[in-house]
Amino acid sequence: PLDAIVSPLPVVEALPEGLERQIRDLRTQIRRLEPVNLAAKEEYDELEARHGFLREQMADLESASSHLRQIITELDEMMETTFRTTFKAVASEFSRIFELLFNGGTARLTLLEEDGETKGVDIMARPPGKRTSGLGMLSGGERTLTAVALLFAVMRVSPTPFCILDEVDAMLDEANVGRFRAMLRDLARQTQFIIITHNRGTVEVADTIYGVSMGDDGVSQILSLSLEDLPASDVGEHSDLRKE
Repeated sequence: PLDAIVSPLPVVEALPEGLERQIRDLRTQIRRLEPVNLAAKEEYDELEARHGFLREQMADLESASSHLRQIITELDEMMETTFRTTFKAVASEFSRIFELLFNGGTARLTLLEEDGETKGVDIMARPPGKRTSGLGMLSGGERTLTAVALLFAVMRVSPTPFCILDEVDAMLDEANVGRFRAMLRDLARQTQFIIITHNRGTVEVADTIYGVSMGDDGVSQILSLSLEDLPASDVGEHSDLRKE
């Protein structure tokens, strides 16, 4: 019979010591787990794929950033080399043109450096008969001619299509104006100059004059004049025009 096959289960009269408390703790932990997110696996897989994509993007950005930093370093080195080469050429031309414009004397350009970095450019000039000094010790005409020498030196090294000069010869005496306009003639082979001036000596070397003239009736007139079409004897009659 069935009763002979299945042995009766032992009757548990009481739970072992501490087991009831353990059961309560487990039930409390189970309640804390509720409710269970059945979509957690899918969300995890989606976030993991997103995380992998962002890591790839970050790796690409870091690679691009490193490449850009390398390019910037190379450009800085190239600009530094080009600057020093150009500065050396300009400094050499400045010394030569200064001597021509002043009919003697010496001048030089030097770089002001601090901790290996260029902080500026210093100009030292010594016109004929004077001591070597900075620009602050020169007269107004000497400072003007020194600035012109520097401008012409830059244009010698790197010519420009055109150049506008506004009253740069206002403080020059007649001898300096002569050397100034001779240098203009030389540079005009590569650069077109537009000069605003009241100096007769500068006007005389112009090819074309645009200016204002006042007739006998006291009325101002706008004139344009091509000096190339005039005889040399007539140039002086129109040299008081304002060239623009």
